[in-house]
Amino acid sequence: EEEEVGSCQNEPPAKRVRSEDLGQDGERREDAGAVEKEPAERKRARGQNKSRPCMKPNHYEQRRLCPSVTQGCAEKCYFGSQCRFLHDVGEYMAVKPADLGRSCVLFETFGKCIYGVTCRFAQAHLGDGYRNIVNTDLAKQWEGKSLVRNNLSKDLQHQLRKRKFIFKKADEYLRGLAKPHGNGGKGGKATGRSTEEQEVSNCTTPQEGLGDSPGCPVLPEQGEDPKPDTLQSPGPTGGEEASSVKTVGPVTDEDIIKLRSCEKKKLEIQGKLYLAPLTTCGNLPFRRICKRFGADVTCGEMAVCTNLLQGQSSEWALLKRHHTEDIFGVQLEGAFPDTMTKCAELLNQTIEVDFVDINVGCPIDLVYKKGGGCALMTRSNKFEQIVRGMNSVLDIPLTVKIRTGVQEKINVAHKIIPKIREWGASMVTLHGRSREQRYTRGADWDYIAECAKIASPMPLFGNGDILSYEDANRAVQMGVSGIMIARQVPLGALIKPWLFTEIKEQRHWDISSSERFDILKDFTNYGLEHWGSDTQGVEKTRKFLLEWLSFLCRYIPVGLLEHLPQKINERPPYYMGRDYLETLMASQNVDDWIKISELLLGPVPTSFTFLPKHKANSYR
Repeated sequence: EEEEVGSCQNEPPAKRVRSEDLGQDGERREDAGAVEKEPAERKRARGQNKSRPCMKPNHYEQRRLCPSVTQGCAEKCYFGSQCRFLHDVGEYMAVKPADLGRSCVLFETFGKCIYGVTCRFAQAHLGDGYRNIVNTDLAKQWEGKSLVRNNLSKDLQHQLRKRKFIFKKADEYLRGLAKPHGNGGKGGKATGRSTEEQEVSNCTTPQEGLGDSPGCPVLPEQGEDPKPDTLQSPGPTGGEEASSVKTVGPVTDEDIIKLRSCEKKKLEIQGKLYLAPLTTCGNLPFRRICKRFGADVTCGEMAVCTNLLQGQSSEWALLKRHHTEDIFGVQLEGAFPDTMTKCAELLNQTIEVDFVDINVGCPIDLVYKKGGGCALMTRSNKFEQIVRGMNSVLDIPLTVKIRTGVQEKINVAHKIIPKIREWGASMVTLHGRSREQRYTRGADWDYIAECAKIASPMPLFGNGDILSYEDANRAVQMGVSGIMIARQVPLGALIKPWLFTEIKEQRHWDISSSERFDILKDFTNYGLEHWGSDTQGVEKTRKFLLEWLSFLCRYIPVGLLEHLPQKINERPPYYMGRDYLETLMASQNVDDWIKISELLLGPVPTSFTFLPKHKANSYR
């Protein structure tokens, strides 16, 4: 028996035969697999986060033009004769897919289309001999202007990949975590000093103890040679490499005196409408749409700190900021103080943001099982180290987004919020659901109101079930500092981005199907500006448009409602709209979403497939 048990443990799981699959004679039944396969074939296709059928860029164009030809420097191609792309424009034009329209949004807006002959609207700006036409007067107006900020430079990416970026403040903080602080010889506490001592040293007597802290070096006396490293940046300098950021010009107080917590930039957004960070759909073109309809505060999609530290271009793209976003923040996800603190210092030095948000509300298993998202609510020691560490290296406010708790009927947010205030966060956003609830059932606004009183004087924003101006008014009466409009079921900002206008104007907007279609047109134009007007850019815009349409279809026109307003968890039966376009936009079928995308971006490529990322009730 022991031998049999041992052999079963050593045997790979795939080779084990389940006892119920064996017949009486010990032989495997062949029909068992067939019985199991039948339900799988009948199973409705649902959205998912991984293993989705997706179109890759090489499926769009079999033969592509070399970027060096598009940029007008074909002789400088890095790969030379070994380049796998086409260098003959005539040969490329013979196999290029047909143009999608007569007007190019890049050419009409900026006077020049950088994609040249590869643009899918190239007939608007191609002259004789496939020459790219430029509107010099319009191009001069945009010359030198930066429309999108927070781009990842090649130099910074190289430093991150080679691990040559120096994290001076973060390393200093992490060294303090490793030291014992007199509590039985164990290290790991976030700080060695009490909160009262920090407040005294930070806010009351800035002149005292300048030499006591390693972050506040003493100025050298007359006759001594001041060391440049000491003057340029605070922190220990002995035996360490020079900082990657070199200062130029005279030394100011900022170079030699540590920034006190009371001198940090304040986050004054009380009473403003806050567009929550929305994974996948909260991209830059969508935020521009919401900004146009009245969103005051915007935030980028959740970015994983380890991917940012590795210099991944796809993750850094989530931090990009359009020049119209006047109050903009980024949201970070991580599980450990070392990566989160280093990432905060990296962003503090390299990008322009108004605040950094920690995601402690993500319910998905992929994040939760690694100790991030909602799991941090149960790991209070790590949570404290992360908040204190990030706050110590940031010159901008730090905010935290949490849920009511992990388990459905056990609320713990009211216990955590006072600690978050003590750790140094500037604001807390509370989603009125637990992790087990995910986005189902109603948000608990009574509990949010209770937590808002506990959080005072720290601002607390409420989040959950805002789909009309009446919902927003009731939320504000609960005593919260502001409301975050996010992705509940159905999703407030995604289902109706004009919700910001309704709240500010205190009215129900019976928006027509043609007006909604114009919003989709604007999103398409913003997408072509952001992702490009070549084949890859068009298909990327189409992908994000389809993801958004999977939420927009849940909107019920005001003129068809029996009573106002539409409730957040109400799902209507199938209905006919007031015109064909309104009926098409209400469809839950993915083929109808693709049909709408074809009205805006032309026909889809052959063998095109789409399955939404979230679990939508869409099927073929």
